[in-house]
Amino acid sequence: MLQLKDVEVDFSGRKIFAGVNWHIRPGARIGLCGENGAGKSTLLKLLCGINHCDKGDVIVAKGTTFGYLPQDGLSYKGKSLFEEVRSACADLLEMAEEISRLEIQISQDADEKLLERYAHLQDLYSQRGGFTLETDIAKVLNGLGFAEDDWQKPCEQFSGGWQMRIALARLLLQRPNLLLLDEPTNHLDLPARNWLESYLSQYPFSVVLVSHDRFFMDQVVERIVEVWNGDLTEYPGNYSLYLVERDRRVAALREQKQRQDEEIERIEAFINRFRYQANKASQVQSRIRQLEKIERIQIPPQRKKIAFSFPPSTRSGKEVLILKQAGQRYGDHQVLKEVDFVVNRGERMALVGANGAGKSTLMRLLAGIEAPSSGQRIEGHNMELAYFAQDQAAVLDPTKTVLEEITAASPVDMVPKLRDVLGTFLFSGDDVHKRVKVLSGGERNRLALAILLLRPANLMLLDEPTNHLDLQSKEVLLEALKQYTGTLVFVSHDRYFVDALATHVIDVSGGSTHSYPGNYADFLALSQSQGCHDHAEERVEHTQKQVTSGDVATTKEQRKQEHAQRKEQQKKQRKLEKQLEELEAAIEKAEQQQADLEQQLADPVLYQDQTRFSQLSDQHRQQADALEALYEEWESVQHDLTSVSD
Repeated sequence: MLQLKDVEVDFSGRKIFAGVNWHIRPGARIGLCGENGAGKSTLLKLLCGINHCDKGDVIVAKGTTFGYLPQDGLSYKGKSLFEEVRSACADLLEMAEEISRLEIQISQDADEKLLERYAHLQDLYSQRGGFTLETDIAKVLNGLGFAEDDWQKPCEQFSGGWQMRIALARLLLQRPNLLLLDEPTNHLDLPARNWLESYLSQYPFSVVLVSHDRFFMDQVVERIVEVWNGDLTEYPGNYSLYLVERDRRVAALREQKQRQDEEIERIEAFINRFRYQANKASQVQSRIRQLEKIERIQIPPQRKKIAFSFPPSTRSGKEVLILKQAGQRYGDHQVLKEVDFVVNRGERMALVGANGAGKSTLMRLLAGIEAPSSGQRIEGHNMELAYFAQDQAAVLDPTKTVLEEITAASPVDMVPKLRDVLGTFLFSGDDVHKRVKVLSGGERNRLALAILLLRPANLMLLDEPTNHLDLQSKEVLLEALKQYTGTLVFVSHDRYFVDALATHVIDVSGGSTHSYPGNYADFLALSQSQGCHDHAEERVEHTQKQVTSGDVATTKEQRKQEHAQRKEQQKKQRKLEKQLEELEAAIEKAEQQQADLEQQLADPVLYQDQTRFSQLSDQHRQQADALEALYEEWESVQHDLTSVSD
């Protein structure tokens, strides 16, 4: 459906792509990988026509539609959320209006051309999902975390992260046959990421994406394309398979390069030895031509990674930190209520939940940045705390250089080692003299993490430490945290990171916390076995929704009642699903009958028999009314099913 042919792209004297040939086939699911600056975002913009190549051709198949989501920078205003998202399907809305106009015209005068146009539009409208548009909008908005109360809010009331969710919702509803996504999970929490994984896995058209979320890549893509050294290298399988195959390929290339270097050395030795001997001139020239023809093997460089370990700290008491009946409110909004929370020595606790559920608020209470509005915060014996806030990079002084900023935060005995510390965080040479204000998001996060390393701590609180880190940097941070001997409480929306690190998962929801042993996968399995499908079905509650005391079961009897209610809900859901299936079969049959009638009405011979024409016209109207009733019933059942599922 799209082909790059001998494509070259230069940027400020640097060749981003040099003679690239690549083909995207229909239905492909491709993940782009490569170091920051390799050209992944440039490639996405090239594919959708925002950027243009300096040489070569981008060949696009007829009928290809594009949908491109940048990393950030999109915003919407002037419409409500629902209107803005619905407006993305303008072609369907125009089609619906034309169908309505045709129905009026046909009822007055059943012209053959009108009937043909009407039949064509009905078929196209059905294929494009016009009859389920409202339901699809609700499904996408719910999946991406918008509460129903927000649907009529003006778009300008949503923050930058939620603006990008609006952009993503618009794109998914347009259903382009080539979907190009640049870091689509950047502004999504875990439930919304899970929903998007499921949606993209079932997406019927081609998807090309860039993501620093390893688990997301593993779940969605079927091929990896590595961007490196101006070229594209394709690997079958997901990201985990790519890592294995890439190592195997690089190892084979190293062996080939070693043999090639030996051959080149042998040829050059012959040339240098006999260059000035007349009787060897022809052989020397032959060797020179042979040397010129050799295509030198390029080896991908050893990837730079963050490499560090945390400084040793004193041993804490068994109970490192305690919240007792702690609550936090902001004005009339109660975020947390009567939270009992104990952090024990050696635990690695992951806080999960929807955006706005109170994870960062809980982290600030634990860190002592905020005092609870009710209850107590109790520090354990010998506790040494280090806290990395979600916006930690924002507190850096933009006017200082990297070296000045880390020096200001460093203990005196660490000053001689600061250059080494910065080197492990990829700040080398003149990089240490860069002003903080010119650093990228990833560089600022690395600097903030480097500053965190300087002081020993036996309790580390990390709120989204992986933001803006690439896949390799996340991997090294993960390995370092696995070796950390202290106690860890962290928030991350990276499923792979949580699964690999957590020994306990704390579900923050309804103003309270619930503890589950194991990692995120264990938490999902256990919560589903208990009849809770909030995370499994990716339901997300909005940040402004008020917390009520009735949301939390505080006794065994209440939990039993909730379990019975969930069972009844599941039973009702199965009944509605069966009813929906029967309705869909009836709709399919009715649509076929209507199509048969329209085919008969399209026959010119029919108009010679007015009696027969009148009978068929009446049948067509009756069939259309019956079909409309079926559609309305289907939408009603679908709405009930959505409500039950929620």
